[in-house]
Amino acid sequence: MAFQAGGQRPAPRPAPATPEAQAYLQDYSTLLDAVPFPSLVVDHRWDVVLANGAFRTLFRGAGPHATAMPGDNFLRFVLFHPDASAVLGDHESSWCLPMLAHFAAALERHGHDAGLQAVRREIAQDPIMEAAYRQGLPHWIRAVGAEAVEHDGAVRPLHHPDPRWGVTECRVVVESPRALEELGYTRLTLVLREPRRTPPRPRRTAAHLRVVPTPE
Repeated sequence: MAFQAGGQRPAPRPAPATPEAQAYLQDYSTLLDAVPFPSLVVDHRWDVVLANGAFRTLFRGAGPHATAMPGDNFLRFVLFHPDASAVLGDHESSWCLPMLAHFAAALERHGHDAGLQAVRREIAQDPIMEAAYRQGLPHWIRAVGAEAVEHDGAVRPLHHPDPRWGVTECRVVVESPRALEELGYTRLTLVLREPRRTPPRPRRTAAHLRVVPTPE
């Protein structure tokens, strides 16, 4: 059964404070749309500030969800959307667990952030996800090493809706140009790789953590 996020849709993101910052983001959006690979800009809570057409194409099959649409908040999409595993291959170990690790780090840095606190409450509402977060995640990080947690440079499986790509992989490239960093934003690009020659995509499963080992 899919995890049902119980929160309300996050409040609209405030616009950058200065006209110069707004103009920069407008031009950066133009740059982003010229990139052929899925690319997005997020803030510290993973709210999506900008996303290009290739990103929207990759996730065009995601059904409606009150709080976890990929173009609204990518963290919530990975953790809570029942269609996430239809696109994000090896969903639990390649996407959910690294995102949970980054969420835990963000919560340490921004402990009073209302958006992050809302995600933490929604994790706590599900016993399996709560056990994975509190017990399974530290065990997994010790087992795989810190390098498996990092997004930048990671190669992760994807199921692209375009049959030209199909079952493939992407290398995650994380960039923070100075102007974006000053705004508190980070850019991620999913650089698509040549399709893997594997059996057809597996049947979609719920966006749930099921196989995280817990310490003895």
